[in-house]
Amino acid sequence: MIEREEMLRRVRDALKALPADERTVTLGRHRRPPAVLDPAARAELVDMFAERVKNDGAQVVRVSEARITEAVTEALTTHDANSVVAPEGLPLDWLTAWAEAAGHRVVADHPLGSTDTPDAVVTGCAGAVVDPATIVLDGGPGQGRASMLTPGCHICVVRAGQIEPALPDVLDRLDSRRPITWFRGPAAAPDDELIPVPAGQGPRHLVIVIVE
Repeated sequence: MIEREEMLRRVRDALKALPADERTVTLGRHRRPPAVLDPAARAELVDMFAERVKNDGAQVVRVSEARITEAVTEALTTHDANSVVAPEGLPLDWLTAWAEAAGHRVVADHPLGSTDTPDAVVTGCAGAVVDPATIVLDGGPGQGRASMLTPGCHICVVRAGQIEPALPDVLDRLDSRRPITWFRGPAAAPDDELIPVPAGQGPRHLVIVIVE
């Protein structure tokens, strides 16, 4: 059995050797079932993740399921967003309250859409990792394309059950048929090999909404 640290090292080395636009992960057919944590262990994991992404410059908001829309609306308002990318599959009710205000525009995540850079993007995620503090997208519903992760503000909704201790724990839930994107907070080390978004092209503001 390969130790967790050794597996993480191998993945990092493999990603570092690839060009930024080719950092995809191919998964095997046999996947481990997700680990079942008791409430206390899960709460500790979420606390650790929140603290580490804050250290990397992200803003963290912790809410219940019923308050996702409120948190997203508040984040968009705080960052003066007038146009927002909504990836296919994103729950529309997350943006309903914000979109009702005059001058606010929701932009579809489409490669043939407007060339104007929107003010913000709202996404879900495929998983999140405590060590290193990283969010993972695999282009699934509500996640969009890596090329649209360029607005000044990215609001990412992460469910507590999606947070895992280390990268190998998240790999098993990713869709290997899609390009996989790894990213951290704005203040994360620029030479971190898990970040495929070139420096200066990622969001200046990252707001992580943790749903508990």
